[in-house]
Amino acid sequence: MKPVAFSWPSLCVVLFAAIGSLQPAAAQTTRITGTVTDATSGETLPFVNVSFIDSRVSTNSDLDGNYVLDSYYATDSIRVVSMGYAPFTAKVKRDVSQRIDIKLQPQTDQLEDVVITYAGNPAFPILRRLVANKPVNNREKLEAYEYEAYNKIEFDLNNITEDFTKKRIFKDFAFIFDHVDTTGGKPFLPIFMTETLSDVYYRQKPKAQREFIHGTKVSGLENASISQFMGDMYQNVNIYDNYLVIFGKNFISPIADGGKGFYDYHLLDSNWVGHNWCYKIAFKPKRVQELAFTGSMWVNDTSYAVKSIEATIAEGANLNFVQGFQVKQEYSEVQPEVWMLTKDQLVVDLNVIKDTGKKNENPVQGFYGRRTATYRDFVINQPKPEEFYKGADAVVMDIDPLSLGADYWDQHRHENLTKQEVAIYHMVDTMKTIPKFRTYVDIVSTVVTGYYTKGKVDIGPYFTTYSFNPIEGNRFRIGGRTSTNFSTRTEFNAYTAYGTKDQRFKFGVGGKTFVSKTSRQIVELGYKQDVEQMGESVNAFQQDNILSSLFRTAPNTKLTLVEESKASYMREWFTGLDNTLLLRYRTLYPLGDLEYLKPSPDGEPPTVINSIQTAEVALNTRFAYKEKYISGDFTRVSLGTVYPTLELHLAKGLPNLAQSEYGYQKVVAHVYQRLQLGVLGWTRINAEAGRVWGDLPYPLLILHSGNETFYYDDLAFNTMNYFEFISDRYAQLFVEHHFEGLFFNRIPLLRRMKWREVVAGKAVVGSLDLARTEKEMLLLPGMYSLDGGPFVEASAGIENILKILRVDAVWRLRYNDHPGTNAFALRLKLYINF
Repeated sequence: MKPVAFSWPSLCVVLFAAIGSLQPAAAQTTRITGTVTDATSGETLPFVNVSFIDSRVSTNSDLDGNYVLDSYYATDSIRVVSMGYAPFTAKVKRDVSQRIDIKLQPQTDQLEDVVITYAGNPAFPILRRLVANKPVNNREKLEAYEYEAYNKIEFDLNNITEDFTKKRIFKDFAFIFDHVDTTGGKPFLPIFMTETLSDVYYRQKPKAQREFIHGTKVSGLENASISQFMGDMYQNVNIYDNYLVIFGKNFISPIADGGKGFYDYHLLDSNWVGHNWCYKIAFKPKRVQELAFTGSMWVNDTSYAVKSIEATIAEGANLNFVQGFQVKQEYSEVQPEVWMLTKDQLVVDLNVIKDTGKKNENPVQGFYGRRTATYRDFVINQPKPEEFYKGADAVVMDIDPLSLGADYWDQHRHENLTKQEVAIYHMVDTMKTIPKFRTYVDIVSTVVTGYYTKGKVDIGPYFTTYSFNPIEGNRFRIGGRTSTNFSTRTEFNAYTAYGTKDQRFKFGVGGKTFVSKTSRQIVELGYKQDVEQMGESVNAFQQDNILSSLFRTAPNTKLTLVEESKASYMREWFTGLDNTLLLRYRTLYPLGDLEYLKPSPDGEPPTVINSIQTAEVALNTRFAYKEKYISGDFTRVSLGTVYPTLELHLAKGLPNLAQSEYGYQKVVAHVYQRLQLGVLGWTRINAEAGRVWGDLPYPLLILHSGNETFYYDDLAFNTMNYFEFISDRYAQLFVEHHFEGLFFNRIPLLRRMKWREVVAGKAVVGSLDLARTEKEMLLLPGMYSLDGGPFVEASAGIENILKILRVDAVWRLRYNDHPGTNAFALRLKLYINF
């Protein structure tokens, strides 16, 4: 797998990029008009109270008996009461305008005293109304809205003790500890901060949302991708959603529709909060280690909207590396019956090793991640013209040139920086000039990216320096690429490798350059002569990775020497949609146990073919709607999307190009989807189908992805050998479900270990026109078609072992009579997540 280089602030951004939100249902206003009259005399009745049942929303008829009841907070019926008349009720159609004329019957009976008592939890009626009004209290009920958003994110190194400050490695930049903040629980040192100012626009029908980022400031280290993520659309958490996806986990909202099944609630207080009379309700999880919150919220007594909420992740939650998590949100009624989030604060305490807090134990350094967002200048139900919402990108970098100066931020930021925050910018810029600090940054960068930067060259990756296999023997490799100090638009790369057994040099050279960074257009050229393992998945370790050598289940004796020339052009049309046009010419030489045997006529022995040549042109299309990602200078990593990711590969063989021997057509379609399933965990689905047309030898057909290592491969069949199954048409489905401790959390011993359950099933069906294929090249022993039915394997595993390991038991359910295969296997994987 190819490493990706990022600046160190980019790695920090991943923390907050893991925080996402879903879209709630929309609601509209309900408007009821009518006249109240005496049913006997026909006279109009003034000052009659008309209200929604089970609501505090009401109005009175005027002097002529006319009334208007207009609200987002409608229930399914109204109640009309007046002294001397019998109460009247009527059904209501929500979210539409309607007229209901009311005729009240006079009442002369004397009413007896009624005493009403309530024996249940007094928080439940409030909670019931809160949940019922969630659709109308979400801002997506509005026809349109816009606001100005200010986001400030800060990262701090915490647990800064006196002993820590005296360590020798800090000798040359000890001045940074002058900025340590000792207020609060843990002493911390601010190390990174960014500010973003943007305008956000939303329209309900047709649904559209856009954000224009006008100003960004990033601790002296500029990065456009970071600036995008610091905006409001990528960082918003919506408390009204039933599940909040935080660190990739499904946390149950305290105001979820079925919240009473996961939380205990207590009514603590009722009081004025600003100009609103509110109820204070505390909440905590019913069960230990559930992904839920502990905290309290103030709920308005008329709209039953959340006025403010403070929540922390419950102690003992099945979550790695997070020592603490606190969110505070404040909402305001910016105009009648329109509640909007006006302030959002988030604090995360991260530690790789848990800090137990014991007196005689040295505290472990961790990180605080802090986010403060404020919102103002709301404009409600005034949509922009249709053209305004058009555009490929939901987040647009529309930087005001004045934002580069300090005066801009002094005038536009919503809150003044503290003295400590002002010092961060100067401190970080100063640290960058200290050679020893740069050395430490280089070491960390090398470990993370695999490359060591020396001036204008990145040397690496280090994990391919040495490997071994039966064909090459001990393999030594050295390589590198130009660094961003050379160019941020053009990159060259090269490597050479040598095997002590085959005594042959291999090498590769290449380069890529941006035609345009605005529309992301990249041209890439490359040439190589090197050994490959054909039939492995794109997710597998590259062949010269030392881990691929160490964790093999069988010697890799079916290698191929590939000589390849290629040229490609990639164009991103808008965020989430791109095309890549590829032209390549390849010569394949079999190595080890592989042979290319062409059948001879009249029963003669087959002819040995030394190599095959092929040229092809291919067009790849990838579409991931509303995908989020972080970028390096040349490469970027997807952070996913809640929508399916679609890929289509089209290829055509060019038999008349150079010495190319084969003409063919190839189509492969792939769909990927990650589904968040609430308390049940999450599911990952990969579906793929393809076909090849043409008379082709087996190396150019579909080689189904096998795995001959102990390392679990998500995108391969882990009990299938390389070259075991070959097809010219196929369809496959991989389904993997992560229960996130759903069952283990209920077993005391396993709950303390924080193990999590995972199951998977994989199947592929296919066929092969064997007679047509063997006219070109004979299949070797151990190669089969899938004409006998689908290949199926299933697995069950435990992940989060020691927070870093996953172990799977894998069962091969069909074709167990094939030699060299096992019906059962154990596989492991390094799997680090929250």
